[in-house]
Amino acid sequence: MKYYIIAGEASGDLHGANLMKALYEQDPQADIRFWGGDAMQAVGGTQVKHIKDLAYMGFAEVVMHLGAILGNLRLCKQDLLKFAPDAVVYIDYPSFNLRIAKFAHRHGLKNFHYISPNLWAWKKGRIKTMRRDLDKLYCILPFEQDFYKKNNFPQAEFVGHPLLDAVPESQDRAAQGEGCKQVALLPGSRKQELKRMLPLMTALARRHPEMHFVIAGVSLLGKETYLQYMGHQPNNVEIAFDSTYAVLQQSDAAIVKSGTATLETALLGVPQVVCYRANPISIALARKLVSKRIQYISLVNLIADKLVVKELIQEDMSLTNMEATMESIVNDGTTRHQMLDDYVEIRHLLGDKGASQRTAQSIYRHLTK
Repeated sequence: MKYYIIAGEASGDLHGANLMKALYEQDPQADIRFWGGDAMQAVGGTQVKHIKDLAYMGFAEVVMHLGAILGNLRLCKQDLLKFAPDAVVYIDYPSFNLRIAKFAHRHGLKNFHYISPNLWAWKKGRIKTMRRDLDKLYCILPFEQDFYKKNNFPQAEFVGHPLLDAVPESQDRAAQGEGCKQVALLPGSRKQELKRMLPLMTALARRHPEMHFVIAGVSLLGKETYLQYMGHQPNNVEIAFDSTYAVLQQSDAAIVKSGTATLETALLGVPQVVCYRANPISIALARKLVSKRIQYISLVNLIADKLVVKELIQEDMSLTNMEATMESIVNDGTTRHQMLDDYVEIRHLLGDKGASQRTAQSIYRHLTK
């Protein structure tokens, strides 16, 4: 079978790589062509476009890069028709992928969407076109299948969360005695994110020379990019590239940019503060569009349906607030222990391991029945 897989972000690259491995197990003769990153490239197949040329965040950034985005859409459509796959598999990245899905459906191709868009939060109006264009939708959050069932979307199926396969089991996370504490800093994987997150994170480290801070970096961006937004590098701050899980496992706490990394941090059992800053115009538009029923931005709190981790968004992401929240979770105390207990419940809610295998099996069954 021929498979065309489209992932546009770092998290999609991780899940895409695991899905590719599972597809090769199901279909050893699989011919896979993909948009993705280094993880997918390491599995095999033929790469069309790298995620470094795809990831634009926020409304303002999308407008600024509209020409490049439209060019990528044209390239994808042309390449898709030329390859003529048996299945097109979309991994998250909905603004791009759902446009391609509409095109692919119109040309008679089978569409499978892995990792549902967050329609329960905003853009619920997309359900009608998704119902028309998608042959199957694979959900990874426990409440999503009920949402789609209520909205007459029979193609939706809950397969469990793929991070359960990627993230090691958490260890006992008691704070490491009275010695030097280590705090992981996860500012994101895009230049726009570093520009907004890293200066404050570095300033926090300067206030605490008695602690050790490790930035979980992405080598794709290069060390110079990190130094650009740090000013001078404090003696108590180091950058560790492409080793996020190892950095988290060795840390007493973490300060994490909102996104998939918040759930990874929780699954590794590391107490965290969730932070987020974006273009003010993007934030203002998002606040108008997001459903009033949605109280949180972090996956950890959304899955638990309660406040497990502190969220410092936009103007609330101040040095004072970051410092106070960090101090509340670094040492063994009530806040830290409650957070760790809640993490255990979150892992239980996510279901069993094997999301990639279940998804690959379902796609292959659908194509061969």
